[in-house]
Amino acid sequence: MTINSAIVIDIIKSIAKTLAENKEYLTELDSAIGDADHGINMDRGFNTVLTKLPSLEGKDIGTILKTVGMTLVSTVGGASGPLYGTAFMRAGQAVAGKNEIDEKDILTIFEAALQGIKERGKAVAGEKTMIDALEPALKSYRDAVDNNIGLAEALNRAVDAAKEGMEYTKNIIATKGRASYLGERSIGHQDPGATSSYLLLQAAARVVNSL
Repeated sequence: MTINSAIVIDIIKSIAKTLAENKEYLTELDSAIGDADHGINMDRGFNTVLTKLPSLEGKDIGTILKTVGMTLVSTVGGASGPLYGTAFMRAGQAVAGKNEIDEKDILTIFEAALQGIKERGKAVAGEKTMIDALEPALKSYRDAVDNNIGLAEALNRAVDAAKEGMEYTKNIIATKGRASYLGERSIGHQDPGATSSYLLLQAAARVVNSL
């Protein structure tokens, strides 16, 4: 299965819709251990992205993803804007000039995005961040691709792994970001960044499963 530029735009629209539907949920999670603005910020950022999509029709996938990243950096506050923005910009660089991508290209995108987040946030797995959802998702996706599993099922497995990682954040102490100020009191709270990462992957998989 290949994904073209038009499908990538549909995925971006699906992400925006999913984040809008979960804006209050993400803000509720963030109110317990952060600034109570994660849902609001992500929704605002992707709403701005939606206004850019008409001008991106017919463009290559790298340009689309880089534009999404630059828009998020300039419109999403807190740590989320630079982190998600970097992820999308690195993803765009990884497939610059391509109008179609396959399972292996998506693996390259995934690896580039996660590496960008790690470098920008100076974080690793186990610190109660979005990495706790994305790293196991990447491993699951890579394993599926290595075993010639189809794209839709590979993404479904990545979503399942991201969900497990997201739920795992309830059991660990935050050592990065504002939540780290709470120390052991952060245990029991699900990380909002890990949750939005899960929701992004879920939204992408939903589009691919509909093809």
